[in-house]
Amino acid sequence: MIKRLPPLNPLRAFEATARLGSLSKAASELSVTHGAISHQIRALEQSLKVKLFERIGPRLKLTPQGAELLPAVSTAFDGIAAATARMTRPTSTGRLSISCVPALLSLWLIPRLSRFTARFPDISLRLAASNDPQDIRSPDIDLCVLYGEGGWTDCWLRKWSDLELFPVVSPTLINNRPIRAIRDLADHVMLHGDDGREWHTWLAAADALDLQRGQQHLFSDARLSTEAAVHGHGVALGDSVTASGLLAKGQLVTPFNLSVPAVHAFYVACRHEVRSTPIAQVFIDWLYAERDEAAGRAEAAVAGQISIRKKRVQKAGSVARQ
Repeated sequence: MIKRLPPLNPLRAFEATARLGSLSKAASELSVTHGAISHQIRALEQSLKVKLFERIGPRLKLTPQGAELLPAVSTAFDGIAAATARMTRPTSTGRLSISCVPALLSLWLIPRLSRFTARFPDISLRLAASNDPQDIRSPDIDLCVLYGEGGWTDCWLRKWSDLELFPVVSPTLINNRPIRAIRDLADHVMLHGDDGREWHTWLAAADALDLQRGQQHLFSDARLSTEAAVHGHGVALGDSVTASGLLAKGQLVTPFNLSVPAVHAFYVACRHEVRSTPIAQVFIDWLYAERDEAAGRAEAAVAGQISIRKKRVQKAGSVARQ
């Protein structure tokens, strides 16, 4: 026996109108006119030979017949949407091993990890903090996110992001020990994530190489110097990618409106045979989509209150963004 079902478009119009409580809102959601929604509901009522809505003043209310129909229609549409999502999702399951720059992994990737997990629940990630180009050849690593000049050969390679460098400090520290001019940096501990070249480049751009420097701490990578700044131990050089979330949440602030471009950039790299696998493609596509969304929110705007006229200098020449 053939089951007779109502037409699909009128059912969509009915479900949207009942859920939103408005013909106009339903029309907007379905990208049709108010008249089209009204016509489709009338057609459904004629097909079923029942009244589905009644108007009480300016409001629409479901009739008993409409209230009985709605749960079944909603469940059916939810099921169709879920099945469609499963069909269009890349057929990728399993484990993906990723080597990532420590600062980018800790301060940018991990805060977004739940978004990847929710979207791709069948993919397990193995994450390692490293900025070693040799990881590209390692059989234990599928994909690398590296900071460097990008000259690696015999592999698939694509630039992920350039970055700008600028001083960052915790709000608590700057409130207790204000920074009103560059000379006030002399009263703060200077935190280095490299051998000192990045701070040298920034001070050169600010025409402040003659700054009398106070105490200084050196760290093995930018993740540690940035975290030290968060804890109020001094002023570090943050960057427009890894410090973006900390700036957006107010854990760090930028006292100056001057930034300098880093000489290197972030890259995604892997072996050619890995690049062709669906599971690697899924992560690569997600990584670039997240980058674009973060850029759209402009999380890392260098909006310091102290204006500095930039002096022409060479790019910061270090590999400290690790």
